[in-house]
Amino acid sequence: MGKLQNKVAIVTGGSSGIGRAIACRFAAEGAFVYIVGRREAELAETVAEIGASAASIRGDLAKIADIEAVYARIAADGRKLDIIVANAGRADAAPLDVVEAALFDKIFDLNVRGVFFTVQKALPILNDNAAIILVSSSLNVRGDRGMSVYNASKAAVRSLARTFATELMSRGIRVNTLSPGPVDTPIMDTNSPTPEAAARFRKYAADVTPMKRLGRPEELAAAALFLASDDSSFSTGMELRADGGHAELSPEA
Repeated sequence: MGKLQNKVAIVTGGSSGIGRAIACRFAAEGAFVYIVGRREAELAETVAEIGASAASIRGDLAKIADIEAVYARIAADGRKLDIIVANAGRADAAPLDVVEAALFDKIFDLNVRGVFFTVQKALPILNDNAAIILVSSSLNVRGDRGMSVYNASKAAVRSLARTFATELMSRGIRVNTLSPGPVDTPIMDTNSPTPEAAARFRKYAADVTPMKRLGRPEELAAAALFLASDDSSFSTGMELRADGGHAELSPEA
């Protein structure tokens, strides 16, 4: 029997990268998984890979109306949630002197506002003793050049987890943060202008990680499983870093 047998989970940003790996692992552990994202083709591919233990819902998590529609669909299916993985996010880079308000708003609307309302709007269909995982980043404590807005958004996610954990304690709901380091996902390609640039970025990201390699989505899925399952039954308000030492250690470690 899997560690999530008969549980119902939602994974936002679940059609690629870390989110997809988490959705696949949760389903393999016995959960029924709702996968939410913006790209219909990738959603369909992920559901096809998982099979009958998954369903997709198209939605933009930066829009409250879309979040509400997601939960209305789950309620209409006659299900309540046991696990939330708030993973949807964006990672735009821009130096301080060129950041425009539109970019700032895009990042915070999805990474912070979207995470907040992904949790808040779920509360009516969230079972007591549920597990909530907010996906932050190892960059939430760093000062990397050109990443001021993104890093601040992920620090805000870490902060939200602490307060959510306090407010939902009376219902037995645990809220924890999962903070990945550099992980080999398609976002490294989409955020690079050319394949050569993507290859250079992968090498750079591996070089600045003390373990001298990129993480694998499956490694993050294993960490998420720990936070979603009873294996972490005495953990709430915590941050689990799966980052190869990126946040805490020198690259020369």
